[in-house]
This record gives sequence, C-alpha cells and structure tokens, in this order.
Amino acid sequence: MDSLCSLRVLVVGEQWRMKKRNHQLLLKDYYRAKSCIGVELPALALVQYILETSVYPREPEPLKELRAATANHPRALMGTAPDAGQMMAMLLKLVNAKKTIEIGVFTGYSLLLTALTIPDDGKITAVDVNRESYEIGLPIIRKAGVEHKINFCHSEALPVLDKLLEDHENERSFDFAFVDADKISYLKYHERLMKLLKVGGIIVYDNTLWGGTVAMAEETVTERKIEGRHWTIELNKSLAADPRIQISHAPLGDGITICRRIY
Repeated sequence: MDSLCSLRVLVVGEQWRMKKRNHQLLLKDYYRAKSCIGVELPALALVQYILETSVYPREPEPLKELRAATANHPRALMGTAPDAGQMMAMLLKLVNAKKTIEIGVFTGYSLLLTALTIPDDGKITAVDVNRESYEIGLPIIRKAGVEHKINFCHSEALPVLDKLLEDHENERSFDFAFVDADKISYLKYHERLMKLLKVGGIIVYDNTLWGGTVAMAEETVTERKIEGRHWTIELNKSLAADPRIQISHAPLGDGITICRRIY
C-alpha cells in the first residue's frame, strides 16, 4: 500500500463528513476529523487539496446544487463522494456508456452525474427502496433537463435484476453499473450484473473500504460497523479472485472498486 493510499484509508471514514456548502465548513470538519481519529492535519489537508484543486472546480453546477440540498439530510453521509463521482464520470465517457443501471440512489448525486454524462438518448435503470430520498434531488434532476433518461424503480434490487434477466435481450447489453446499496447483497448483485454487463463494461462498487475498518483489527471496530465490515471484506476477496474481471480498488470517497468485465 503506497503512502497516499495509506493516508486515504485513515481518513476515508471521516471524508464523508466533508460535504458542506462552503470551504469554511469543510475545513472545520477536517479539524474535527483530526480530533476524532488522531490523523495529522497534513494528511487531511492533502485530501482537501485534491477536492478544492481538482474536484470542486470541475463539478457541474447541478451536482453542486444537489450536494447542497443533501447536506442537511440526517443520512447525508450516504451521498456519493465528489472525487469518486469525478472518476465515475470519466469511466462513463471511456466506455461510451449509453445503457446503465444504478442500485441504490439516495438523493441522486451519482444518478444525476450519470444522466449528465451519457448521451441524450441514453437510459438509466435506477433502483431504490426509498423514493422519498430520491425526490429530494428530483427537482434538480428535472431542472438539469435529464429526467427523461431515468427509469426509477421503487423496489428492492434483486427482483428488478431478475426481471431484467428474464428477457435474454438484456444479457450483455449494459455498459455500466453503479452499486451503493445494502452490503450484504453485493455478491448477489455481482452475479446478476455480470450477466447483464457487456464484455468491456464496468461495474463500480461503493463503500469498499467501509470507513477504513477493512484495514482495522476487528476488536477495534465499533459494533454498528462490524456486519458491514464483514460483508465488505467478503466482497473484496471475491472480486479479487474473480477471473472474469479486471479490478482497481481506489481510495476515493469511502473506497470504490472498479470492475471491468473481460469475458
């Protein structure tokens, strides 16, 4: 693990708190993170430097607006990290994605990002059990003029995936998938998505560092994170051993694992 990755593992759990409306509040959160986890400020400042220098200046205005609209939500930490989102936008462009699927929408940051990135006739199948959270971002999605690209399914994900697979024309037809949902089901999602994804297509799994706990001794992990840590570690092992995919485990946000289907 190189030095930058090591720093990101240490601060990844706290980076979720760095989603405020302006840089003054952002810096305040970094100081709070230092007091919580004992990381020296230069490490936190390095992450801040990346966000302020390379991420925020290139973030489209609708995404800034959606982040601001989500900031006061009691579960705002569930939102996609902007640096991870920036990487996703590049991946979508690299594979010329047109048909995508998203499992776990929350207020719609990654969904809006995808809709802004794919062509005007592109389509996103978006699945979430909570429509109320999605509707927080929906006015911004509408204002951005991209709602027509989205098919929102108010449902558990597995029934939607199984329904898609009933139509054999859907097999190997999706260019891109993003998963940010219940960790216990990630491996089930993976097997179904591999059938739906084109060869050369990409799946991105979010939260694959689980607040940095994957690199911590189990006895030091808080009880509320234990189960998620277990399933995240199982996912990471399984993806690393899957010969069907090329992977990159990137310390962006709370960790994202990028999987490219090779056969």
